Parts: sequence; C-alpha cells; structure tokens
Amino acid sequence: METKDLNRIKVMLAEKKRTNKWLAEQLGKDPATISKWVTNVSQPSLENLIEISRLLEVDIKELIRVDS
Repeated sequence: METKDLNRIKVMLAEKKRTNKWLAEQLGKDPATISKWVTNVSQPSLENLIEISRLLEVDIKELIRVDS
C-alpha cells in the first residue's frame, strides 16, 4: 500500500529557510516529534498546525496536502 504525505511542513520549512530544530524550539517540542511530522510518520494536531502556520507566516491550507 502506498503511503501518502498528508502535510507539507518539510516543503514550507525549506521555502522559509527554517529548520526542524528551529520549529522544535519555537513550539517547545522534542526534535524527534518534529522529525516525525516532517517525514509524515505522524501528524501534528490541528492546534499545532495552526501554530506552525502562524510561525511560518503561511495560510494553514499551505501546510496540508489535499491532492488525491
């Protein structure tokens, strides 16, 4: 079964020239947790997605992959 990437956090971090470490520090999260989100192993909560979109100054829609 093919795995689908549900979020675009990795792409948005790269576009904003930010690192996983930076995001972990801003959110007060373990870097391993951020790594799981960035690699789509697990997904952040809606609250965390909202905060990530605020930190990266992007619309939350840009963080979510909606193509089928």
